[in-house]
Amino acid sequence: MILFENARLFDGLGSALRDGHHVLVEGERIREVSDKPIKVSSAEVIDLKGRTLMPGLIDAHFHAMAADPDFSKMEFLPRSFLHQHARHLLEAALQRGFTTVRDAGGADYGLAMAIKAGLIEGPRLFYSGRALTQTGGHADFRSLEAGGDPCFCGQSAHIFGAIADGVPAVQQAAREELRKGATQIKIMASGGVSSPTDPIWNLQYSEDEIRAIVWEATSWRTYVMAHAYTPEAIARCVAFGVRSIEHANLIDAPTARACAEAGAYVVPTLVTYQMLERFGPELGLPAVGLEKLKVVRAAGVKSLEILKAAGVSVGFGTDLLGAMQAHQSHEFAIRAEVLSPAEILRSATSVNAALLNAEGELGVVAPGAFADLIVVDGDPLEDLALLEAQGAHLQAIVKGGRFVKQTL
Repeated sequence: MILFENARLFDGLGSALRDGHHVLVEGERIREVSDKPIKVSSAEVIDLKGRTLMPGLIDAHFHAMAADPDFSKMEFLPRSFLHQHARHLLEAALQRGFTTVRDAGGADYGLAMAIKAGLIEGPRLFYSGRALTQTGGHADFRSLEAGGDPCFCGQSAHIFGAIADGVPAVQQAAREELRKGATQIKIMASGGVSSPTDPIWNLQYSEDEIRAIVWEATSWRTYVMAHAYTPEAIARCVAFGVRSIEHANLIDAPTARACAEAGAYVVPTLVTYQMLERFGPELGLPAVGLEKLKVVRAAGVKSLEILKAAGVSVGFGTDLLGAMQAHQSHEFAIRAEVLSPAEILRSATSVNAALLNAEGELGVVAPGAFADLIVVDGDPLEDLALLEAQGAHLQAIVKGGRFVKQTL
């Protein structure tokens, strides 16, 4: 058991720190939270002396396997090579205080199993498997010069996306990812920056295809997340039952209201556009991607204003690729242009936990929740920069009741 005494508590739900709190951890979970001293005889006692204790952070749009910003290049790299990159990226995220990530395409059961077995000292992993895409969609990384009929047999199967066209094909593709343990299904519903042949405004997948995928996910008691930028792409996804909208840079007010009315979540990923603009050319982002980046980059912060005004549940995600993941925590500073620190921290804790269907288990400091905790040397509600600097201001990181960092 671990007993944290004299903490300033951010529980993941409120808007202020609560002084003089004590938290008892037993096994993997939190046993007790109290504003009075907790008497226990056999616990390791840690006096936080007024430091902030809060839930571990959750990144709801992560790419563990994304070693490089050029997806067409990565599809031909050996899986063993990409897995080593994934280990590095996952372990670095945990050291920044992200105790849970939702992978948006590429990660699989093997990575999740390696984390559970302790072979990778990484966050809890909610993985989508391969994202489903139509031919020429955002996860079809073939160039204009490439031939058709890609092989998906055995080791030739693509890593980040599965091309499936038509209702029977998308049903089979969704069932295959669910069979392999996917915790949610990812689809591509509009054009994107990283794909070579589809403009941003391109609508992807028909109504029948999206509804079929949603049905398959629902049958497994899970949900669909959709890459979508434009109002039309977002609106049709929400109307067809998609629960989680990724990016949404170009969203407008009526579409945001439709998201709120449907109870859909939106996960902006603003830091990736800033870093792609800054580092993309030197890291090998193809020229076509740099051109499409201009369309979505400027609209990002405005989308936060629209989402806030509509009362949408806004999750926290980053979508960074390769070496740019070192800037994962800079998403906090970008969002602070529009949102309050408390709103941002709730997005990265309890809101994301609800999105992951883990409400009350993750993203909160409460009895019965998993003991995924970070100790911040200062007040993050006053200074969000305390969550940057690669975890330098985090004096302890706990995942599942076990210290992965302890410098107190």
